[in-house]
Amino acid sequence: MTSLKRPGKFEEIVAEINQTIVGWINYFGIGYMKAFIKETQQWLNRRLRQLIWKRWKKTKTKYKRLRKYGISHVDAIKLASSRKGYWRLAFNHIIHQAISIERLGKWGLKDMNILYHIRYLKG
Repeated sequence: MTSLKRPGKFEEIVAEINQTIVGWINYFGIGYMKAFIKETQQWLNRRLRQLIWKRWKKTKTKYKRLRKYGISHVDAIKLASSRKGYWRLAFNHIIHQAISIERLGKWGLKDMNILYHIRYLKG
């Protein structure tokens, strides 16, 4: 679902991920898996940051988007012109600041921790 070669809008990808997350939590949510859910959510957030970073493609686009999301000029230039790989940069604190968990939530990504907590309390 999170393949870097995958076509389509980001909203469609997030909607499909949300469907899988909800189904998975409902199926496996009866067990105690809090640590596993937390690790999986962190991995998913990083993977989506990687996907977004790759889709921005050009240095100019990366710079504009980073500035739009509140990153300083110097940091935006450094990060936009970096030659490091997508996965490595997805762990960078500047990208975490620009594409925060709250911003991913605004874009429609459901938080697995919250869904699990709700399911665990019901069960």
